[in-house]
Amino acid sequence: MTEKITPNMLDQLLEGVESAEDLFGQDGLLKQLSKRLLERLLEGALTEHLGYDKHAVSGQGSGNSRNGYRRKTLQSEQGELTLQVPRDREGSYEPILVPNGSSRLAGLNEKIIALYMRWWSKCATMAMCAINPSTWCWA
Repeated sequence: MTEKITPNMLDQLLEGVESAEDLFGQDGLLKQLSKRLLERLLEGALTEHLGYDKHAVSGQGSGNSRNGYRRKTLQSEQGELTLQVPRDREGSYEPILVPNGSSRLAGLNEKIIALYMRWWSKCATMAMCAINPSTWCWA
């Protein structure tokens, strides 16, 4: 699998991050990324369930369609994470990623932190080799 997150993307995400609180805190980058990533995945799962893209002509008269969102609050290491979970008219869409009735998303934070630590390890290695770390790491 090729890298999909480029160094430039990371630099943009990390603009303004100056402390651990900015990254891991109550309104930190990790919490924002988790929320947006989950909501994007849920949208994709509903598209797969319905068999057509949002606003696609092929969905008209299909018998089932998107029907707004419902709010779901999950507990995470950063505190509460409130998601907008898409729903369908028939009520047949059961999100696998965030099942109905669940209040915790097990393992997501650990996976994100592991990815972050791999990135941070790369930064430390670059700094030890006297390569300019300012292009990869915040000061």
